[in-house]
This record gives sequence, C-alpha cells and structure tokens, in this order.
Amino acid sequence: MRKIAQVVRRYGPVGGMEKYVWELTRELARRGHPVLVVCERKMCEDFPGITVHETGAIRQRPRWLSLLRFSNRVEAYFADHPGYLIHSHERLGIHHVTTFHGPPFATIFEKPWHRRLSLRVWMQLWLEKRELLSAALVVPNSPLIREMLGKYYPEAKQTDPVPPGVEPGKIRPGHPVPVNGGVVGFVGREWKRKNLEMALEIVARLSKRRPELKLLIYGPDPSEIDSLVSKRGFDLECRGWKDPDYAEMDLLLHPAKAEPYGMVVAEALAARVPVVISDHCGIATYLDGDSGEVLGLGQGEEEWAQACERQLSREVFPASFSRSWGEVADEYERIYLELEGS
Repeated sequence: MRKIAQVVRRYGPVGGMEKYVWELTRELARRGHPVLVVCERKMCEDFPGITVHETGAIRQRPRWLSLLRFSNRVEAYFADHPGYLIHSHERLGIHHVTTFHGPPFATIFEKPWHRRLSLRVWMQLWLEKRELLSAALVVPNSPLIREMLGKYYPEAKQTDPVPPGVEPGKIRPGHPVPVNGGVVGFVGREWKRKNLEMALEIVARLSKRRPELKLLIYGPDPSEIDSLVSKRGFDLECRGWKDPDYAEMDLLLHPAKAEPYGMVVAEALAARVPVVISDHCGIATYLDGDSGEVLGLGQGEEEWAQACERQLSREVFPASFSRSWGEVADEYERIYLELEGS
C-alpha cells in the first residue's frame, strides 16, 4: 500500500472532526503505516510514525477564501511530494478519498432563494461539489450524512458510513434512579443547534413529576446562557466547556436540530447511560430499544418528558456501547486497499 497522507486544517483533538482524524492517524501509525499529516496548524504532541507538515496560518475570514487558500497550499505541497494516497477531511480537489463529517452546504437550496444571493454561498457550493466529485471515494460519517449526500450529489461514489470510535470511560453505577429525582445531562458547545432551549422545556415538565431532578449542562459558557437558564423552577448547574462526567448522569437528553453523528450520545452509551435523542442525529440509526428512545422534533415537549420518565424509571440500564478506533482503522484499511486495486 502507498504511503498514507491525511489532510486536515487543525491537527489535534480540538473538535469532533479533528479528534476523528487524530485518533485515526494514531491507530494507523500503531499498525506500521507511515502516516503524513498535512495541516495548517499542529495542535498536539508528536507521535511515533506520524510526520506532520504545517502549511502555516491562514486568515480565517472570509471562510470560503480561507478554504481555497489552504487547498492551494496543499496542492502545491503534493506537487513536490508525489506518490501518496491522499485522504482528506477538507475542501480539496486532489484527494483520492474524502471523509464528509457534516451536513452538506447544499441544504441551502431548501431555504428561501434570497439566501443564495452572495459570492460566499456560491463559492461554498463550488468548493463542496469539487471536493465530492474529485474524490474516487466519499466516506460519510453516518447513515444520515450518506442519505443527504445522495440527495444533493447522487454522482458522488460513496462507501458505507464509517462512524467515529468511542473511548471507554467511567461507567454509570447500576443503582435505580430515585423516583422523585435523578440527573439529566445536556452536552453541547453549540447549544442552539443542540436545542438547549427545548431541553429546558422538557426538563421543566419532567421536574413536576420529579421535584428533586437536576440538570447538568456541559458546553456553553455559563454567561452565554444566563438569561435562558435563570429563574427556572428546577435545579440546574452549568459546567461550561469541560469533559462531561457521564457516569454522574442518569439520562442524556439530546434534542438536536442537526447532528451529523452525535459523539456525545455514543459517549453516554459507553458509560451505560440511556439516551433520549432526536431523529436528526446520525447515530439514531445504530440505536436499539435498549439504548433509549428516538423522537421527532415535531413531537411536543410532553411526549419528550414522558420518554425521559420511562428511561429514568427503568430498572436495567443499557449494555455499554463499544466501537474502538481499531475498528475505524480496519474499515479505512479496506477502503485504501479498494482504491489501490481500482
């Protein structure tokens, strides 16, 4: 197999997509693959078997121009360093395989026409189309993303989805939840997209049944959501951006408006915490009835509260969810071999 190059703008565990790349490169290196990472900035420690080339900082605005400039620098680098199998996670036009981590920008066609009247929109659409149609294979990170890409770019050749791995952490103790209480968790820095406002309304209803219920909020800065959470009639705590302690939760509530996969859901399930999530989460496809419940956003807060009540009242909690980064690397090795044989 040819030497593998991974391309990502920020290399390190500094975001969902970036952690995916960071974990994958480390696992490939452990297997003896010499790995080159081409990035704008390196944001992690060195790792044996991984060579990192930084293209240098680029002004981040406007975003489409920043993406284009990074793409041009990457293309120039590989013109001088041929022979790599290029696996990109960015808006390139010279890669062999690209992993698509989020909803396509083409969903803008579902919005009012005047939203498309700008150079920014058309450049983003051009960069996205170039990325998807220049790749020999496109890897969606969830069935939801595969479906969306198939709708807007049916000519792109997609593989089966390759969801991220999840690291085992602390396991929730197996004790039953007190009938008048319990701890509900909400996790998400992008709290508007993760639908914190709806989560608060659901918990407000739930707290009428369970007056000692507590809500833990991880992600947003407390000052950012102070007006939203103040004067609520139930106990809540805003912990800001830090690693969630899932073992402290009795339920994860995740009514996200748009969630390509839902890493926090996988992490909660790995800790044996049941979940109540929206059908806009990519991971919903992989859930079974033992894991929790999936609801539509059109269902009212009362239906969501009833689902939360059922999960808090259960006597047996989910089996620990498991997906190693080794499994992720296995799937990519098969994709790379397919490319080599084509």
